[in-house]
Amino acid sequence: MHFSVSGVTVAPWVPPLVSFCISFLTSTGGVSGAFLLLPFQMSFLGFTTPAVSPTNLVYNVVAIPSGIWRYIREGRMAWPLTWVVVVGALPGVAIGGFLRTGYFKDEKSFKVFVGFVLLYLGLRMAWDLLPWAKRGKEKSRQAERRFNERFAEIRRSGDRSARLEGIKTLSFTPSRISYEFYGEVFTFSTIGIFVLSFAVGIIGGIYGIGGGAIIAPFFVAVFKLPVYTVAGAALAGTFITSVFGVAFYQWVLPHFSPSYVPVRPDWLLGLLFGCGGLCGIYCGARLQKYMPAAIIKWILAFFILLVAAKYLGLTKYIGF
Repeated sequence: MHFSVSGVTVAPWVPPLVSFCISFLTSTGGVSGAFLLLPFQMSFLGFTTPAVSPTNLVYNVVAIPSGIWRYIREGRMAWPLTWVVVVGALPGVAIGGFLRTGYFKDEKSFKVFVGFVLLYLGLRMAWDLLPWAKRGKEKSRQAERRFNERFAEIRRSGDRSARLEGIKTLSFTPSRISYEFYGEVFTFSTIGIFVLSFAVGIIGGIYGIGGGAIIAPFFVAVFKLPVYTVAGAALAGTFITSVFGVAFYQWVLPHFSPSYVPVRPDWLLGLLFGCGGLCGIYCGARLQKYMPAAIIKWILAFFILLVAAKYLGLTKYIGF
């Protein structure tokens, strides 16, 4: 099957199968699959024009909503955090789009950029698995322990009407955000979240990811927030910024880019990836408790760092 926008020729079952496998593995490890899907499109499908970035965002738009609905039903959406992420990231995505079609429009410079992003993600994932990475997170661990205990209690009781406690917003001001989660109060800077989201939005706009895989580790490592309370906000922020990014690449950037530079997404290819991702994320979430997440993360970190080394031209030094 030939995809005219991207120029890719591939069997129609390959994109959904690949995205299913990627999203299944990454969702069990708590990581988005979009950042791995883009290297596949570049290195295996030969899709290297700026249009690959919004095509990757289409994957997010299709694959993410079911995950957001799950977090909303469980009361694990920190809405103040979500809105600050969105407001900060949207202008960053627009700037990233202009940079993608300008400075990073050629394949070589874009691969170097992708290599550095993957290098950070791989090292961050490996660091989070080390024992000393858990220091200074006692409040988060206590809240997460209580959440797990309550969840286990509900499962044992078989009471389908029983509900998990949600996130309780205590304050939301231009300077501070505060919420309670299972007996622990977490307070952090609104401005700090905004600045971080703006920077991540730029990276996401260039790369073609919503930024959840980048911003969520910062929430946990720097702001010391429980992963159970930031995952929903990061996912919702990724979805909304991806919708904006796709629209920006589709209708705005073509007016500012040379006609020979393709910037509009390949909708059909992106939808096929998204359908596979939707099924993969659902299956990964359902089977997560039966799989060793730490082992999966170590495997993912290894392959992410290997791809990063390839794009940065370092593989010749490590024997690959």
